[in-house]
Amino acid sequence: MSIVLVRIRERRIEAQDVVSLVLECGDGAELPPWQAGAHIDLKISDDVVRQYSLCSLPAQRDCWRLGVLRQPEGRGGSEAVFALAEGALVEVSAPRNNFALVEAQRYLFVAGGIGITPVLPMIHAADTAGADWRLVYGGRSRKAMAFTQELAGYGDRVELLPEDERGLIDLAAALAWCDDNTLVYACGPEAMLHAIETAMIDHAAALHLERFTPKAQGEGLADEPFEVEFVASGLTRTVPAGTSILSVAEQEGLPVFSSCEQGTCGTCVTAIVSGRADHRDSLLSQAERESNEQLCICVSRAEPGAGPLRLDL
Repeated sequence: MSIVLVRIRERRIEAQDVVSLVLECGDGAELPPWQAGAHIDLKISDDVVRQYSLCSLPAQRDCWRLGVLRQPEGRGGSEAVFALAEGALVEVSAPRNNFALVEAQRYLFVAGGIGITPVLPMIHAADTAGADWRLVYGGRSRKAMAFTQELAGYGDRVELLPEDERGLIDLAAALAWCDDNTLVYACGPEAMLHAIETAMIDHAAALHLERFTPKAQGEGLADEPFEVEFVASGLTRTVPAGTSILSVAEQEGLPVFSSCEQGTCGTCVTAIVSGRADHRDSLLSQAERESNEQLCICVSRAEPGAGPLRLDL
């Protein structure tokens, strides 16, 4: 995985508990290309790596912008980012995109809180392409909603819904705007994403989600030992209960990459040669799961009773 050393050109408070960081190459070189919906890994220390959506514009190759929400009750990553100062050097990965904007005639964008970050370049792309689009953006309060001044330039295509003034997003009303040619892109809190998934269960192909936290997997998931064959390496190993495929691969020194280790970022997605996976990630779509062509080795396992799982590693 390629790594880029960047410098923090600018640090700016965007809203209550939200800071933006503008990153640039120290030598003035162009940064790697990306498209709307992409994210990068930000390495704060050897033990702290976090994923953040790019919220600048892809055409701006001299810099990238991130938006970061401070989460005092989190794992410490956001607090470490907030401590970074202008001029600091940090390592970042090349962009990855699990939330790509598919060409369409109409789009409904739904953002909750810091979920606005991947949506910013999306609405610019949709607007530039001449597509019909609408953004519904909710947050705890106006002072907690980032980038609202930037969004003001789009006029009434953007609906701001501060919860302390307007209540929660009325998803039924928002989705009523959609027709058969509309794609829905949503990013935000898990409760909001779950509600949209439920409301669009009969139109799942039109829905695209980006999760920052793992999706609830339910109770009683089987967790038992299984055999995994790393085909390219010629190794067969047992994955014990309570241990991930990723951990076993790392113990064997195989060329695996990981970041979130929660099934949300896509770094460790691996091709399946044969066997069936018990998908426990929060990334792959239902269609991708059913195709059984790949899995996230940080959280997913072999389907119980389906025999060995053979992977392209």
